[in-house]
Amino acid sequence: MVRVLIVEDQKIMQKYFEYMLMQDSELRHVQTISDAREAVKICGYSAIDLVLMDVQTFHNHDGLSAGKTIREKYPHTKVLIVTSLIDPKVLERAKSGCADSLWYKDHGEEEIRNVIYRTLNGERVFPDVTPKVELNWITSGDISPRQLEMLRLYIHGMSYSEIAKKMECSTSGVRWNFQEMIAKAGYSCKEDLIAAALESKLIVTTLK
Repeated sequence: MVRVLIVEDQKIMQKYFEYMLMQDSELRHVQTISDAREAVKICGYSAIDLVLMDVQTFHNHDGLSAGKTIREKYPHTKVLIVTSLIDPKVLERAKSGCADSLWYKDHGEEEIRNVIYRTLNGERVFPDVTPKVELNWITSGDISPRQLEMLRLYIHGMSYSEIAKKMECSTSGVRWNFQEMIAKAGYSCKEDLIAAALESKLIVTTLK
Protein backbone atom coordinates (compact mmCIF):
# COMPACT_ATOMS: atom_id res chain seq x y z
CA MET A 1 0.00 0.00 0.00
CA VAL A 2 1.39 3.38 -1.06
CA ARG A 3 1.03 6.03 1.66
CA VAL A 4 0.23 9.45 0.17
CA LEU A 5 0.36 12.89 1.79
CA ILE A 6 -1.61 15.67 0.04
CA VAL A 7 -0.28 19.23 0.36
CA GLU A 8 -2.81 21.66 -1.09
CA ASP A 9 -4.43 24.83 0.30
CA GLN A 10 -7.46 25.03 -2.01
CA LYS A 11 -10.43 23.12 -0.62
CA ILE A 12 -11.80 22.09 -3.99
CA MET A 13 -8.43 20.64 -5.05
CA GLN A 14 -8.04 18.90 -1.69
CA LYS A 15 -11.34 17.09 -2.30
CA TYR A 16 -10.37 16.33 -5.89
CA PHE A 17 -7.08 14.66 -4.90
CA GLU A 18 -8.70 12.84 -1.97
CA TYR A 19 -11.40 11.45 -4.26
CA MET A 20 -8.77 10.39 -6.80
CA LEU A 21 -6.87 8.44 -4.13
CA MET A 22 -10.05 6.82 -2.82
CA GLN A 23 -10.73 5.33 -6.28
CA ASP A 24 -7.41 3.45 -6.24
CA SER A 25 -6.98 0.49 -3.89
CA GLU A 26 -3.17 0.70 -4.16
CA LEU A 27 -3.04 4.27 -2.82
CA ARG A 28 -3.71 5.10 0.83
CA HIS A 29 -4.55 8.69 1.74
CA VAL A 30 -2.67 9.44 4.98
CA GLN A 31 -3.43 13.13 5.53
CA THR A 32 -4.25 16.40 3.79
CA ILE A 33 -2.48 19.59 4.87
CA SER A 34 -2.32 23.10 3.45
CA ASP A 35 1.25 24.15 4.30
CA ALA A 36 4.33 22.86 2.48
CA ARG A 37 6.55 23.50 5.50
CA GLU A 38 4.38 21.17 7.58
CA ALA A 39 4.95 18.44 4.98
CA VAL A 40 8.66 18.35 5.83
CA LYS A 41 7.84 17.73 9.50
CA ILE A 42 5.30 15.00 8.74
CA CYS A 43 7.75 13.14 6.51
CA GLY A 44 10.14 13.12 9.47
CA TYR A 45 7.89 11.07 11.74
CA SER A 46 5.52 9.27 9.38
CA ALA A 47 6.31 6.73 6.65
CA ILE A 48 5.20 8.66 3.57
CA ASP A 49 5.83 7.10 0.16
CA LEU A 50 4.55 9.97 -1.98
CA VAL A 51 3.95 13.66 -1.35
CA LEU A 52 1.41 15.09 -3.79
CA MET A 53 2.12 18.82 -3.47
CA ASP A 54 1.18 22.17 -4.95
CA VAL A 55 3.81 24.87 -5.50
CA GLN A 56 1.98 27.76 -3.85
CA THR A 57 0.62 26.59 -0.49
CA PHE A 58 -0.68 28.20 2.72
CA HIS A 59 0.93 31.60 3.45
CA ASN A 60 2.52 31.32 -0.04
CA HIS A 61 5.00 28.79 1.36
CA ASP A 62 6.96 27.26 -1.49
CA GLY A 63 6.23 23.61 -2.29
CA LEU A 64 9.40 23.38 -4.37
CA SER A 65 11.63 24.38 -1.46
CA ALA A 66 9.83 21.86 0.75
CA GLY A 67 10.17 19.24 -1.98
CA LYS A 68 13.92 19.77 -2.17
CA THR A 69 14.25 19.36 1.60
CA ILE A 70 12.12 16.20 1.63
CA ARG A 71 14.12 14.62 -1.20
CA GLU A 72 17.40 15.37 0.58
CA LYS A 73 16.32 14.25 4.07
CA TYR A 74 14.00 11.37 3.16
CA PRO A 75 15.17 9.84 -0.15
CA HIS A 76 12.62 7.00 0.13
CA THR A 77 9.81 9.57 -0.24
CA LYS A 78 8.82 10.64 -3.76
CA VAL A 79 7.69 14.22 -4.40
CA LEU A 80 5.18 14.90 -7.17
CA ILE A 81 4.40 18.56 -7.77
CA VAL A 82 0.95 19.15 -9.26
CA THR A 83 0.40 22.82 -10.06
CA SER A 84 -1.51 25.36 -12.11
CA LEU A 85 1.48 27.75 -12.21
CA ILE A 86 2.90 27.83 -15.74
CA ASP A 87 5.92 29.98 -14.93
CA PRO A 88 8.85 28.28 -16.72
CA LYS A 89 11.00 28.90 -13.62
CA VAL A 90 8.70 26.56 -11.69
CA LEU A 91 9.38 23.73 -14.14
CA GLU A 92 13.10 24.56 -14.19
CA ARG A 93 13.36 24.45 -10.40
CA ALA A 94 11.39 21.21 -10.18
CA LYS A 95 13.75 19.55 -12.64
CA SER A 96 16.81 20.84 -10.78
CA GLY A 97 16.16 18.68 -7.71
CA CYS A 98 13.05 20.07 -6.02
CA ALA A 99 10.77 17.26 -7.20
CA ASP A 100 10.80 13.75 -8.60
CA SER A 101 8.09 14.73 -11.09
CA LEU A 102 5.84 17.65 -12.02
CA TRP A 103 2.53 17.77 -13.83
CA TYR A 104 -0.27 20.28 -14.34
CA LYS A 105 -3.64 20.20 -12.56
CA ASP A 106 -5.77 20.70 -15.66
CA HIS A 107 -4.48 17.56 -17.41
CA GLY A 108 -7.11 15.23 -15.96
CA GLU A 109 -7.36 12.51 -13.32
CA GLU A 110 -6.15 9.57 -15.42
CA GLU A 111 -3.11 11.46 -16.64
CA ILE A 112 -2.14 12.50 -13.11
CA ARG A 113 -2.65 8.95 -11.83
CA ASN A 114 -0.36 7.70 -14.58
CA VAL A 115 2.31 10.19 -13.50
CA ILE A 116 1.90 9.04 -9.88
CA TYR A 117 2.68 5.42 -10.76
CA ARG A 118 5.52 6.30 -13.09
CA THR A 119 7.03 8.40 -10.29
CA LEU A 120 6.61 5.62 -7.72
CA ASN A 121 8.38 3.27 -10.16
CA GLY A 122 11.43 5.53 -10.14
CA GLU A 123 10.80 7.52 -13.30
CA ARG A 124 11.24 11.30 -13.33
CA VAL A 125 8.29 12.73 -15.24
CA PHE A 126 8.20 16.32 -16.48
CA PRO A 127 6.50 18.12 -19.39
CA ASP A 128 8.86 19.12 -22.19
CA VAL A 129 7.55 22.69 -22.07
CA THR A 130 5.13 24.72 -19.99
CA PRO A 131 1.57 25.31 -21.28
CA LYS A 132 1.03 28.45 -23.32
CA VAL A 133 -1.31 31.23 -22.17
CA GLU A 134 -2.87 34.05 -24.12
CA LEU A 135 -1.46 37.54 -23.71
CA ASN A 136 -3.92 39.63 -25.69
CA TRP A 137 -2.84 39.21 -29.36
CA ILE A 138 -0.20 36.53 -28.75
CA THR A 139 0.55 33.51 -26.58
CA SER A 140 3.38 33.21 -24.09
CA GLY A 141 5.18 31.01 -26.65
CA ASP A 142 5.68 34.09 -28.83
CA ILE A 143 7.89 35.66 -26.16
CA SER A 144 11.47 34.44 -26.25
CA PRO A 145 13.01 32.91 -23.09
CA ARG A 146 15.42 35.87 -22.97
CA GLN A 147 12.60 38.39 -23.13
CA LEU A 148 10.68 36.46 -20.49
CA GLU A 149 13.71 36.57 -18.19
CA MET A 150 13.96 40.35 -18.70
CA LEU A 151 10.29 40.70 -17.80
CA ARG A 152 10.79 38.50 -14.73
CA LEU A 153 13.75 40.56 -13.50
CA TYR A 154 11.85 43.81 -14.01
CA ILE A 155 8.85 42.50 -12.07
CA HIS A 156 11.24 41.49 -9.27
CA GLY A 157 12.39 45.10 -8.99
CA MET A 158 15.39 45.50 -11.28
CA SER A 159 15.84 48.59 -13.45
CA TYR A 160 16.64 48.41 -17.16
CA SER A 161 20.30 49.14 -16.44
CA GLU A 162 20.47 46.42 -13.77
CA ILE A 163 18.85 43.93 -16.13
CA ALA A 164 21.32 44.88 -18.86
CA LYS A 165 24.26 44.30 -16.54
CA LYS A 166 22.94 40.92 -15.36
CA MET A 167 22.12 39.73 -18.86
CA GLU A 168 25.24 41.22 -20.44
CA CYS A 169 23.56 43.49 -22.96
CA SER A 170 22.90 47.21 -23.38
CA THR A 171 20.22 49.21 -21.59
CA SER A 172 18.83 50.24 -24.97
CA GLY A 173 18.63 46.53 -25.86
CA VAL A 174 16.51 45.84 -22.78
CA ARG A 175 14.28 48.80 -23.63
CA TRP A 176 13.87 47.54 -27.21
CA ASN A 177 12.86 44.07 -26.00
CA PHE A 178 10.19 45.52 -23.74
CA GLN A 179 8.86 47.68 -26.57
CA GLU A 180 8.70 44.63 -28.83
CA MET A 181 6.82 42.55 -26.24
CA ILE A 182 4.33 45.35 -25.66
CA ALA A 183 3.80 45.93 -29.39
CA LYS A 184 3.47 42.23 -30.31
CA ALA A 185 0.94 41.61 -27.56
CA GLY A 186 -1.04 44.73 -28.44
CA TYR A 187 -0.82 46.40 -25.05
CA SER A 188 -0.71 50.14 -24.64
CA CYS A 189 1.94 50.20 -21.93
CA LYS A 190 4.40 48.13 -19.93
CA GLU A 191 2.07 47.98 -16.92
CA ASP A 192 -0.58 46.13 -18.96
CA LEU A 193 2.01 43.54 -20.02
CA ILE A 194 3.14 43.04 -16.41
CA ALA A 195 -0.45 42.72 -15.15
CA ALA A 196 -1.20 40.08 -17.78
CA ALA A 197 1.95 38.09 -16.97
CA LEU A 198 1.07 38.02 -13.27
CA GLU A 199 -2.64 37.32 -13.73
CA SER A 200 -1.98 34.40 -16.09
CA LYS A 201 0.61 32.95 -13.65
CA LEU A 202 3.22 33.18 -16.37
CA ILE A 203 5.46 34.78 -13.76
CA VAL A 204 5.17 34.03 -10.03
CA THR A 205 6.44 36.49 -7.43
CA THR A 206 4.69 35.51 -4.20
CA LEU A 207 6.44 32.30 -3.12
CA LYS A 208 8.18 32.26 0.26
